[in-house]
Amino acid sequence: MSLPAARSRYLSWLANALAKPTFTTSTQARGHAVLGYATGYDSADIAPFVRSLRSVFGGVVALVVDDRPDVSSLLAQHDVIAIVPDRIAGWAPHPVMQRFVAFDRLLRGWPDVDGVLITDVRDVIFQADPFSPRPERLLAFQEYEAGVLADHAFNMKYIRALAGADLAAAVSQRPCVCVGTVMGPRDEVLRLCRTILMLATVPRSAIGGAFGADQAACNLAIHLGMVDAQLVPNYGRVATLGMTAGANLTFADGRVVNPDGTISAVVHQHDRHPHLAEAVHALWGGGFEHRQRVQPKSFTERWYKLKQSVARRLPEQR
Repeated sequence: MSLPAARSRYLSWLANALAKPTFTTSTQARGHAVLGYATGYDSADIAPFVRSLRSVFGGVVALVVDDRPDVSSLLAQHDVIAIVPDRIAGWAPHPVMQRFVAFDRLLRGWPDVDGVLITDVRDVIFQADPFSPRPERLLAFQEYEAGVLADHAFNMKYIRALAGADLAAAVSQRPCVCVGTVMGPRDEVLRLCRTILMLATVPRSAIGGAFGADQAACNLAIHLGMVDAQLVPNYGRVATLGMTAGANLTFADGRVVNPDGTISAVVHQHDRHPHLAEAVHALWGGGFEHRQRVQPKSFTERWYKLKQSVARRLPEQR
């Protein structure tokens, strides 16, 4: 007797997305590459990332962006490859999950790329070459200098939703890895992207496709040994500042200074601290509006969020 095939909207979306061919670009990428997913943003949101990165890095940079003239112009000025995502009809997960398919498709088409950084965009700036020294293995960066996953309610909420209470408890005493910045050799980054995408197939679509599922899947993949990654403490190559007390962070000589006085090549979540956000905008955002991190949501955005919240609590139609 045959078993029924698993069915969900997420599984259908993933099958369609992975079946797409690699993105076509005029660049035959080699060496190091920085990849980001920046749909929903305009040039004001993207400028600090692009300008700061190009001040320290001359390699391949590709951003998945909306087809907007202002964004296209900014990226062309800084020799950044603009990738317009394919819109798959019907249901689609949150962009934080869609990005891993985009990274997969880009890297499959660039076999000569060596080291890869996949990163958030809007809240990231660069202060030195992120590939110095060259990563020899997959590097996963801790989100804060002390504490474990159990100390962070957001992470535990989505790990429990994605994998259940028992597996969440099994990893609860491990460090919190931030999915917003991960780097390593091309093949290992590809493996991480596909592992995250497959882990999200386990629960119903409204969980696996939700904001937060990416962070949960990344921590599970690393802490359960599905991918081999080196855990790097905060304030090293990457500084993730969302959980850092603002009073312990300074801006001097055009750079964000960590609480221990060091300077990180990559700064993530600087916009959580108004004094850093203002300084970063003054340095890298010239000519553009200074955006506040929290902006009022439209009725449509609030309604969408409510529908997603309800969907996470209902059984999926199979």
